[in-house]
Amino acid sequence: METVEKNSVSLKRPHSEDGVANADEVKRQKISEKSKTENDSGQSTETVTEQPDKSLLENMKNEIIPNEESEEQEDEELEDSDEDGDPESFADMMKHGLTESDVGITKFVSSHKGFSGILKERYSDFVVHEIGKDGRVSHLDDFTVPVDDEDPSEETFTVLSDEDKQRLEELQLFKNKETSVAIEVVEDTKEKRTVIHQAVKSLFPGLETKTEDRDGKKYIIAYHAAGKKALANPRKHSWPKSRGSYCHFVLYKENKDTMDAINVLSKFLSGKRSTAEDLRKAWLLKALIVKPNIFSYMGTKDKRAITVQEIAVLRITAQRLAHLNKCLMNFKLGNFSYKNHPLKLGELQGNHFTVVLRNITGTDDQIEQAMQSLREIGFINYYGMQRFGTTAVPTYQIGRAILQNNWHEVMDLILKPRPGAEKGYLVKCREEWAKTKDPAAALKKLPVKRCVEGQLLRGLLKYGMKNIISAFGIIPRNNRLMYIHSYQSYVWNNMVSKRIEEYGLRAVPGDLTLKGATAVHIEEGDVDNYTIHDVVMPLPGFDVIYPKHKIGEAYKEMLVDDNLDINNMRHKIRDYSLSGAYRKIIIRPQNVNWEVVAYDDPRIPLFTTDLDKLEGKPLPVLPTDGKFRALKMEFSLPPSTYATMAIREVLKMDTSIKNQTQLNTTWLR
Repeated sequence: METVEKNSVSLKRPHSEDGVANADEVKRQKISEKSKTENDSGQSTETVTEQPDKSLLENMKNEIIPNEESEEQEDEELEDSDEDGDPESFADMMKHGLTESDVGITKFVSSHKGFSGILKERYSDFVVHEIGKDGRVSHLDDFTVPVDDEDPSEETFTVLSDEDKQRLEELQLFKNKETSVAIEVVEDTKEKRTVIHQAVKSLFPGLETKTEDRDGKKYIIAYHAAGKKALANPRKHSWPKSRGSYCHFVLYKENKDTMDAINVLSKFLSGKRSTAEDLRKAWLLKALIVKPNIFSYMGTKDKRAITVQEIAVLRITAQRLAHLNKCLMNFKLGNFSYKNHPLKLGELQGNHFTVVLRNITGTDDQIEQAMQSLREIGFINYYGMQRFGTTAVPTYQIGRAILQNNWHEVMDLILKPRPGAEKGYLVKCREEWAKTKDPAAALKKLPVKRCVEGQLLRGLLKYGMKNIISAFGIIPRNNRLMYIHSYQSYVWNNMVSKRIEEYGLRAVPGDLTLKGATAVHIEEGDVDNYTIHDVVMPLPGFDVIYPKHKIGEAYKEMLVDDNLDINNMRHKIRDYSLSGAYRKIIIRPQNVNWEVVAYDDPRIPLFTTDLDKLEGKPLPVLPTDGKFRALKMEFSLPPSTYATMAIREVLKMDTSIKNQTQLNTTWLR
């Protein structure tokens, strides 16, 4: 196995216009020797040109807007409405984004000649199926709703009059002085009384019922089971004890990331966006506010893809969830079951990917060599581009400033104007900040307050410019930690490139490997017992050890250049102390398969999804000698690895949005 450089195969990269990025490039050159400008494999990248697909570029434009949380409908409407500019101007703005070499991604492990192809021309060209901890691949293949004796019948939703429902809702929410509500049983049968009991308990959680005789007539009396405490968790009082507390289901989603999807589900379940018909048919939607934190999952999935994963939700019935299939676009829920446990982050075994690379230029031999290499050798386990953001201010720079305790720099990097693709209101907010340094004035320019910039400005308003640490603390913890994890990833990528440049694809004395969960050095006498697939490298932190060869020193030098001490990675703010971790440097995908297909229309799908199969949609008939060629590939990866890095190894070209956007503006012209 040999390693090769990427310089000769990537599309030409414009130099960054950001001064900090240029400084980072100088630092990397101090660490790593100058790469060869040519390589033995004679790789080249060919492109053909034609008119760009405007819809594709608009979709990519949507994807790269940073730091926005779609937690409020108003925010989403603003995001949708602020789409000015044509595809060429967007591609021109993306010249300021990151390329792979900016974040240390510079090496390949295979020797085949690279070729070009377009990744995610359509979001449906990238499909992800989660692999659970039992090794089972999640599929949406069943819309059946499990029914038990305690599920409400259809009559439950119609047996109560509108007046009864109004009175019961007021009772449930303590809106009047009544301590109970009496409902007369007009047609007095045991069956009718049972239906009314079920209707009250299921539609108005927290209420209990009993039957009373009054003046020779039967009444159902509704009352509070546990006073106002019942409102704290009303589902607890209406959930059958014999049923598992968590409803597990498979979520099929298109072009939404996992957290956005959960926010949408919680809103619809709370009735915030349901139609009048939905509310009339299911008053249960009004009974509860469903918060996103009652959902659990094993891993987050990307936005620009079709993804299938398992979700669990606390005490929401499969009936209610299945009802959402009538309301939601780009979502489908199915494969329902009740269990006694939630899901936990990291419990998955990995993900199975089905990917289409369109308009490929490689010969059949090139493709065969590339895919065989992916199957047999694998790819460098770099952190992918999504780890580092998409604007001229990478997330790792903010992480580095946090670790340096340089809080003015943190504030400036988040709020300062920057070239590149951003929403118009963010541009105006940054301009106002640069001009006035007034958080109130800058915040007025920002209608979407839940983005990171808005949160920081609110923090500065609350705590003042002299307490940036507390102001920054208003940003959700996961977002804050994202910055320092990005810096760790940046260091790791650069060090792995240096390690492969220095020692190639073999284990050498001084490398690290894992014995269980413990890292140990490979000794001279044992080196023949290990391969490159056994070697791990550390993310910097206070609880890791480093290689005992040149790369150990390179870690120290890189951190010294960043004004950090590798022997003191504890931060005075505990959240920002880095313990470190270990990561394999080469990953060999499992279940690798591929096929080359011809096609004429770039807008037609080239494989069927789970939803297509459920709906009985046939795969379009493809021509045997089409105008274009596509590579369909499948593979499985463990958690925390990046499919784009596997694809990069096949194509031998830059997978950054910056590069792919420029490719999309020139192909097929």
